Amino acid sequence: MPSNAGTTRLVIVESPAKAKTISGYLGPGYVVEASFGHVRDLPRNAADVPAKYKGEPWARLGVDVDNGFHALYVVSADRRQQISKLVKLAKEVDEIFLATDEDREGEAIAWHLVETLKPKVPVKRMVFHEITKPAIQAAVANPREIDRDLVDAQEARRILDRLYGYEVSPVLWKKVMPKLSAGRVQSVATRIVVERERQRMAFRTAEYWDILATLAVAKPGEGPRTFNATLVALNGDRIATGKDFEPTTGRVRAGAGVVHLDEGGARGLAARLADRPFTVTRVEEKPYRRRPYAPFITSTLQQEAARKLRFSSQQTMRTAQRLYENGYITYMRTDSVNLSETAIAAARRQIVELYGERSVPPEPRRYTGKVKNAQEAHEAIRPAGDNFRTPGDVAKELSGEEFKLYELIWRRTIASQMTDAVGSSVSVRIRAVSSAQEEADFGATGKTITDPGFLRAYVESSDDENAEAEDAERRLPTLVKDQPLTADELAAQGHHTQPPSRYTEASLVKALEELGIGRPSTYASIMQTIQDRGYVVKRGQAMIPTFLAFAVIGLMERHYPRLIDYDFTASMENELDEIAGGDHAAVDFLTSFYFGSANGTGDQAIAHAGGLKKLVTENLSEIDARSVNSILLHTDDEGREVVVRVGRYGPYLQRALPGGEQPAPAAEGEEGGAQGDRAPIPEGLAPDELTPEKVHELFLGGGGERKLGDDPSTGEPILLKSGRFGPYVASGERKSSLLRSQSPDDLTLDQALRLLSLPRLVGVAPDGGEVFANNGRYGPYVKRGDEFRSLDSEDKMFTVTLDEALALLAAPKTRQRRAAAPPLREMGVDPLTEKPLVIKDGRFGPYVTDGEFNASLRRAQTPEALTLEEASEMLAEKRAKGPAPKKKATKKAAPAKKTTAAKKTTAAAKKTTAAKKAPAKKAAPRKATATPNE
Repeated sequence: MPSNAGTTRLVIVESPAKAKTISGYLGPGYVVEASFGHVRDLPRNAADVPAKYKGEPWARLGVDVDNGFHALYVVSADRRQQISKLVKLAKEVDEIFLATDEDREGEAIAWHLVETLKPKVPVKRMVFHEITKPAIQAAVANPREIDRDLVDAQEARRILDRLYGYEVSPVLWKKVMPKLSAGRVQSVATRIVVERERQRMAFRTAEYWDILATLAVAKPGEGPRTFNATLVALNGDRIATGKDFEPTTGRVRAGAGVVHLDEGGARGLAARLADRPFTVTRVEEKPYRRRPYAPFITSTLQQEAARKLRFSSQQTMRTAQRLYENGYITYMRTDSVNLSETAIAAARRQIVELYGERSVPPEPRRYTGKVKNAQEAHEAIRPAGDNFRTPGDVAKELSGEEFKLYELIWRRTIASQMTDAVGSSVSVRIRAVSSAQEEADFGATGKTITDPGFLRAYVESSDDENAEAEDAERRLPTLVKDQPLTADELAAQGHHTQPPSRYTEASLVKALEELGIGRPSTYASIMQTIQDRGYVVKRGQAMIPTFLAFAVIGLMERHYPRLIDYDFTASMENELDEIAGGDHAAVDFLTSFYFGSANGTGDQAIAHAGGLKKLVTENLSEIDARSVNSILLHTDDEGREVVVRVGRYGPYLQRALPGGEQPAPAAEGEEGGAQGDRAPIPEGLAPDELTPEKVHELFLGGGGERKLGDDPSTGEPILLKSGRFGPYVASGERKSSLLRSQSPDDLTLDQALRLLSLPRLVGVAPDGGEVFANNGRYGPYVKRGDEFRSLDSEDKMFTVTLDEALALLAAPKTRQRRAAAPPLREMGVDPLTEKPLVIKDGRFGPYVTDGEFNASLRRAQTPEALTLEEASEMLAEKRAKGPAPKKKATKKAAPAKKTTAAKKTTAAAKKTTAAKKAPAKKAAPRKATATPNE
């Protein structure tokens, strides 16, 4: 698109990929540059706070709560170089177009750019929903002003999340564990997962039986000769199914009025029905019709990508971002199911081309969203352009992930404008009278699809992997009332009730959406945050809460229930939407939430309680750290309470001491004084798997004490125990850790005696020095005085001879330098520094490096899935903190042992140094852990 003669325009977008695509659609006179996302933010820590504000009481928050909640914004260290470039470009052009995304985040980035660049030339806001040439040209021709209401809503959300995180997180540090975080949406999402796990822990399974009959028609007409039917009633009373049982007791619900068959009852009834005649008593046929699904919005795209492609929410959004920036799909953060007239026309044309005119309904389909406050002016997620490209058209241009997601979006969009799937469904009842004159009713259902309609293009998946697909047919023979049937087989079949399924990322996003919590731009970050914080781990697709999450949610439920209330959190979203619509003032909203006000417009339960600030400070002394960090499991057969305690080294089991004595109370944050039996919880064990049987097993085999036998030489018992550093054996004063090759589950008495023989005296050297064999931190070794040499196997500790040991000790020490291991993955060039990035395997796990700075991968990240953008951002954060301070070289001490006086002097010096450091540490602003939206 040609620019006005002699006019130069600067177009600023968020990402280099977006800039590259857009620059191809603009003619000479346009300079397209990226901001690399947000350019300013609240200070992340005390080091980010400018010197002139460090003494302010609100500096730790980054928000002046006493002066209209004025936010202190600082330019991110990793953005300073790019900002300098943009400032220089802004001075060289005649106009600036801010082409950031058209949502609250994009609007805020545009506003921050104006505030940071302070341009002297006209600034215009340029918006579009897809990156195609016509859309970009239309956006340039129809600019608008920055929408301050949208900016205010984003800023209010940012400040709200900062206040919530920085005021509530310190409570968790003091009462649960350091470095934890709370977040307005993150904590609610964690609560949802914890509540589901509690339901699973309380669940008691029940067994019930029925009969599956294979029935046959005498003279088959249309359809199959045989079909299956299930026993549904006996003597007029319904047969019990899974829904008839109480989940916490496993008993039939009171007043259910059902027949509960056990195995003997089902098998006996099947025997009494053998060779008895069966008769059709009822046939009901109804038309079947299924409308197509609405086009994708952000949440439904994440759900279906998880079900069909096994993508995480983050993976889905990263891939969709690339598709959007390269012009393949429309904007992917939306809660609107609308399609433009252009898109509807494109879809209908393509349906005719691919499936024929009969697949297009007479009138275009229009959908109404169910999401609260959906921005209906936006479009659903669809293929970009006025003529959709088929998956075959783009297959060679896209990566594997991109192609799969594009095909999913294309199919869903096309299907949304196709005809209904139609057919018929039939329900049949069959009766047989047993030899004992019992009336047994069986039921069967069938479905036939005569015109699949939209199902040709797309079939939605279900969170229930056992659910029948919507395009599946169940054909029955043509049956009429009073028709006789014969039973080819009668099989009694048992069932067990199942606990509620764990959430997946897909179903958790769906739950949040139904509750009105979170928005399209936040779902993926919420899923990632609760995993990064250690509150949730994934096993396959299932999301399992950790006991740390139980402790955090337990504290919040007992002391700050409103802060994790679903309705309260949703009301916050609604008020933010009102701010975005210009119907509410951000300052009034924040004032009511933080300080409280009887007449405030914020949540009244918080306002009348005096606001968030008063809530978290006044109740702090009432929170008992030991109680918060104890999760009761059950009471064992001896009347002892079995609890999970969340300790600094991880969760562990504990039960009261024999005789009912309770462990002595611990100091705040400590793990306790005199303790009862303990047992470690194996890594990877889910909370609902800690059944009484499993707990008993852990105390016997891997946690508490287990007697292996008696030492034949001393008569003392030999016990297998578990300590902070793993399992060990003990007898009297002797202790020895298990070897790496040994398991506590199958340790024998002989093996324990061998371990307790360590350190083993191998013999005495000619010079009188004793030679020992032992096991150490770095494996087995032999020792004489201060000389050590490694042994090549653990067995050698028990078999090495004196001559072999002396030969080893006489040999010079050798230290072979290991060759550097190859990188796990080469990622490409960092877009910020242009340095090559690689992922390596380090002592503490995989990390990404540019050769100068290193960043460890987070808990939920893997070397295979980490993207270049994520790696660049992680290293940028490290770069912003600067290089780690070098440790001062310590003077090598003389080999002689320290005297008591020297020890006292050293201790005094340390005490003096600590005292000098204390005031500075006290005065420094508190560092708060980031919340999910930070």
